[in-house]
Amino acid sequence: MNDYNPCYVIEEKKLRDNLSLIQRVSKESGARVILALKAFANWKVFPIIREYVEYTTASSLYEAHLADEEFKSKTYTYSPAYEEETFNELMTYSKHITFNSLTQFDKFKDKVIKWNSDSRHHRISMGLRINPEYSEIETELYNPCARGSRFGITAEQLQDIPDGVEGLHFHCLCENDASSLAHALQNVENLFGHLLEKIKWLNVGGGHLMTRKGYNIPLLIETINRLRQRHPNLQVILEPGSAFLWQTGYLTSKVVDIVENGGIKTAILNVSFTCHMPDCLEMPYQPEVRGAVILKDYGEAEQTSNNVYRLGGNSCLSGDYIGYWNFGKQLHIGDDVILEDMIHYTTVKTNMFNGINHPSIALKKTDGEMVLLREYSYNDYKQRMD
Repeated sequence: MNDYNPCYVIEEKKLRDNLSLIQRVSKESGARVILALKAFANWKVFPIIREYVEYTTASSLYEAHLADEEFKSKTYTYSPAYEEETFNELMTYSKHITFNSLTQFDKFKDKVIKWNSDSRHHRISMGLRINPEYSEIETELYNPCARGSRFGITAEQLQDIPDGVEGLHFHCLCENDASSLAHALQNVENLFGHLLEKIKWLNVGGGHLMTRKGYNIPLLIETINRLRQRHPNLQVILEPGSAFLWQTGYLTSKVVDIVENGGIKTAILNVSFTCHMPDCLEMPYQPEVRGAVILKDYGEAEQTSNNVYRLGGNSCLSGDYIGYWNFGKQLHIGDDVILEDMIHYTTVKTNMFNGINHPSIALKKTDGEMVLLREYSYNDYKQRMD
C-alpha cells in the first residue's frame, strides 16, 4: 500500500501490456490506433504511451492544446460544435478536424482552406461525422446513435462528399467486442458505401475494448483488413480510450465510518462515487473491490451477514453510494478498501463537489517503485472558484 490515501495508482507494467497489444493490432491490421484523451489525459504518463502510439484524438480546445504540448503531435479533433472565437487556435493543434454537421462544415471550411494554402502551416484534413443509425450500446446515456441524437449526419442528409472533405468519422460503440464493429461497418457500408470511394480515411471511432479478457482480437484484425481490401483507398483509424487503460490501476481508500439503517450497513469511504468515480453512478456499474465478492442479488440472507457492506462516498449527495460486497470479514474504521480498474474515465471526470479533495495520482513503476505524480490541496479547490 502506498503512503497516499486516497490515491489513483497507475501500474506501468499493466499499462505497457495494454499498449503492446494495441500496437500489435495496429501493425497486423494496418489501422492507425490513437488515444482518446476524453478517457485519459494524465500527461505525465504520455511519454510511456508515446513509445507505442503516435497520435491522440481530442474533443475540445483544451484537449487539443494538451495533445500538442505534451503528446508532442498534432491531434485528431472532433467536437459537436466549434466556436468562432477559438477555431483559429484549434487549427494550430489539429491534424484532422471533423465536423458534426454540414452547417458547421460550411461555416468553417474556408478557414481551413485558407490555413492549408499557407506553406508555413501544417496541413489539416477535413472530415464529417456520420450517424450510422445503428448501435449495440445498451446504456442510453452512452449511445450516440439513439433516436434524436445530436451526433453526426444521417445518410438522408449526406448525398455526396462536399469539396474539401477527405474523410468520414463515425462512433457507435462503448466497451464493445469486435463483432459489434463488424455489424456497425455493415450498416455504414449499406448507408454510405457509395461515398467511401471518394474519401481518403475512415475513422471508426472508439469503444473497441480490445484489451479486455476474451475480446476477439483475430476478428478485429480480420474485420479491419477486409475493410481495407474492399476499400484500398482508405486509411482506417481507431480511437479507443478505455482499451488503453483497462485494468491498469486502482483507487485506494479508507473506511471513515460505518453506519447501519434498515438492516443495511454502509461503509463510508474517504472517496466519493459522484466526485471520483462518476461512471459507477452514470453507467451504472459496480466496481470490483480487492478481497471482496460482489453481490448482484441482495436479499435477506445477505442482510443477516456481518460481512456484507454497501460502500458510500463522503459527499452529501444522498445517492453517493453503490452496491453490496461480502468482504469475508467485518470492516473497521481505518481499514483499506481498494477499488479496482479506476484509471480510465476517472481523473478526467472528477470534480470537487462539496469541496471534497481530489485523490492523489501515482505511478507504480515496473520495478515496484511508487512515484507521486500529483497531490491536491485547498488551493486547487479555491482557484477553481476564482
